[in-house]
Amino acid sequence: MGRRAGFRLEPVLKVRRAAEQAAERAAAEADAAAREAGRRADEQAAALAARVPPPSAPAHVFLAAMVSSAAAAADVRAARATAQASAEQAGLLRARWTAAAQETRALEKLRERHLLALRAAELSAEERAVDDLVTRRHAVRSGENGEEEPWTG
Repeated sequence: MGRRAGFRLEPVLKVRRAAEQAAERAAAEADAAAREAGRRADEQAAALAARVPPPSAPAHVFLAAMVSSAAAAADVRAARATAQASAEQAGLLRARWTAAAQETRALEKLRERHLLALRAAELSAEERAVDDLVTRRHAVRSGENGEEEPWTG
């Protein structure tokens, strides 16, 4: 059959697969970080909601509790902002992963087409070889008695 032609873009496909895998890992890590940031924000919000100033405390204790609660509320807002930013970052990384996967799929389709074309060429070559063999056999038979025999398939 001869030397089988390789897919010239195979190195590019390997690089794209590696890039897709790296993007997948980055997206998974970003998703985990976003979930963790959201969990921490929820915990802080729950802790803030559970704070209740003492009912019959002196004014200075009540004031200290209110200042502490205000600081905790600021921490909750910051935690929620961090969780939101982490979720947005995770979304961007998922989009990069999707783009990398699409690039990989496009090259894989090209590779499949290449392999199909090679197989079609091999089949065509085999058919030509069989046709040549049948034609030679027919020519040899015709040459033995000097008459041409009709080909019957």
